[in-house]
Amino acid sequence: MTVTASADITAAQRKKEVRRVVLSSYLGSTIEFYDFLLYATAAAIVFAPVFFSDLSPLAGTIASMGTFAAGYLARPFGGVVFGHFGDRYGRKSMLLISMTVMGVASFLIGLVPPASAIGSWAAIILVLLRVCQGIAVGGEWGGAALMSLEHVGGRGRGFAASFTNAGAPTGSLLGTLALALVALLPEDDFLSWGWRIPFLLSAVMLAVGLFVRARVSESPLFREAMAKQSEVDATAVDRRTPPILSILRRPRNLLLVALGCMASFGIQTMFTTFAIGYASHSGVTRSQALLAFAVCQFVAIFTLLGFARLSDRVGRRPVMLFGLGAFVVLIVPILALLSSGNVALVTLGFVLGFGVCQSATYGPMAAYIAEQFGTAARYTGASLGYQGATLLGAGFTPVILASLQAAAGGGTGLVAAFMIGLAVLSAVFILLAKESKDRDLSTYEH
Repeated sequence: MTVTASADITAAQRKKEVRRVVLSSYLGSTIEFYDFLLYATAAAIVFAPVFFSDLSPLAGTIASMGTFAAGYLARPFGGVVFGHFGDRYGRKSMLLISMTVMGVASFLIGLVPPASAIGSWAAIILVLLRVCQGIAVGGEWGGAALMSLEHVGGRGRGFAASFTNAGAPTGSLLGTLALALVALLPEDDFLSWGWRIPFLLSAVMLAVGLFVRARVSESPLFREAMAKQSEVDATAVDRRTPPILSILRRPRNLLLVALGCMASFGIQTMFTTFAIGYASHSGVTRSQALLAFAVCQFVAIFTLLGFARLSDRVGRRPVMLFGLGAFVVLIVPILALLSSGNVALVTLGFVLGFGVCQSATYGPMAAYIAEQFGTAARYTGASLGYQGATLLGAGFTPVILASLQAAAGGGTGLVAAFMIGLAVLSAVFILLAKESKDRDLSTYEH
């Protein structure tokens, strides 16, 4: 009787802790992606006239998208740095640091003077702060996904880990709504100070996020792994192979997940940047385009979680391949919907492309990537795989799409061809990878 009661209490406490960890990962990821993807939307509609006013509209748009790319270039570096220390000293402390860096950088972006006030220094400061954002989000995702994945461990871990990815559409939804509301201001007010408000709100969100995240416990798998290493050798922590070298010595899994997941980020970035601008120049107002995108973000929160739960049953690869295949089939009709000038049709285009196709690839991704690596280097491997995919699939996608559209005289045929090619290439690498949903996560080595 006593043993049973004790076991019941332990199980109840464990479930409560798992819920707290999943909530922490979700909220933390929401805050990080609010800041990171808010920049993407602002780069599409604000930064060109504010920070590159001396350039033509097209050149200004391409330049602002270039600053957007700087964040993606910095993300793998953040993954390496935070991954190294996260694999050596724990997941939780790295997550607190990454959230702080992101919140402070985003708050400061809202304070950067326009080019009319400080000239080219405005763009330089903007790029530096964007790099800080990239480093922070590079360390955030791996730790947040691993905290959920390693606390659950067995069945249902894909669904639990997907809450980290669900933070992306949630954060983007909040950022889009905030920017859409201030976009209702008169044009001059919006460009002079209105767009800054959503960035300044990062300070409030940072305080909430740190309060929640500080209350969770360290990953049990990480604690067990460190305890085993200490039993083997008291100096093991100092003599272990650096996680990055462990990953790079056998890079097959890293390459497969980075190349297999890159199209998902290409699709994500297409909708967060190019599609909003394309729709707003094709008949709907800027605020309407942002609200249509917000609707699809809301839908994506639930479809993403649904596809992740499905992947716990049928596997990660089938669900992700479905998303890529559906996107290849629907990309041309989606672009037609976005250019219709009708708010309802534009919203449908966003929902089909982002809420269905991208969510099917993104929902299982947290578990799919993290399951490819052993505990000793899982933070580093997952972070590098994820950030490598973002760099390959999203870093330069806005610039490429804007350039292809300009080369086609405003048409979208080259845009569709590029995105189809990206989806097909990722599908090939997903097919080359092994299914991972039943892998034992207690494996220590890579």
